[in-house]
Amino acid sequence: MSGLSSHRERHQVQRIGWLRAAVLGANDGIVSTASLIVGVAAAASSKDEVLLAGIAGLVAGAMSMAAGEYVSVSSQADTEAADLARERAELLSDPEFEHRELAAIYRKRGLDDETASKVATQLMAKDALAAHARDELSITHITTARPVQAAFTSAITFTTGAALPLAAAWLSAVGQPMIVAVSVASVVFLAVLGAVGAKTGNAPVVRAVLRVAFWGAAAMAVTAGIGRLVGASV
Repeated sequence: MSGLSSHRERHQVQRIGWLRAAVLGANDGIVSTASLIVGVAAAASSKDEVLLAGIAGLVAGAMSMAAGEYVSVSSQADTEAADLARERAELLSDPEFEHRELAAIYRKRGLDDETASKVATQLMAKDALAAHARDELSITHITTARPVQAAFTSAITFTTGAALPLAAAWLSAVGQPMIVAVSVASVVFLAVLGAVGAKTGNAPVVRAVLRVAFWGAAAMAVTAGIGRLVGASV
């Protein structure tokens, strides 16, 4: 036991909650703000108008990301709470059936009948609801929904991501130079984000970099094209 207590493992799945929100927020901040700036710049607006549009996009996007993440993850939390409440009631009304149900889960995982029944008995004796939450409902402390954490993480990372193409736009002249500068800088930022996210989650780096860079470049190309069409027709 002393050896086990001194040996601590850090699994990447423990980061999945905040990492997903962080990558989503930063990626969306870069892509949406860069696309907005490129689209407005392609319409031959003044630099002040482009920057104003970018700042408005940053603020609106950060608030939208925070609200969207909070509502979405809160819905998940409500569903988890409802499932746990139903499981708690079933444990009180028919514990024998719940025991058989848990034992059946362990048999499907490879245990024989006797061992599965013993495991179910011992786990339910310690914490029946926790055992059913983990093994029947797949709800653990790692996957539990955290709405506030998701909302805060998304808002902060969106703002950080959006500030990068804004800075590139501020440092460049309006028109084609701004389109090129923001596009190139944003693809680089996206590649770095993909690499950092992959390294943090211990995932393949090259695949993540190519994925985020490709879709970011595609989004900016589409909005630049639309901006040119709108600018030419106005």
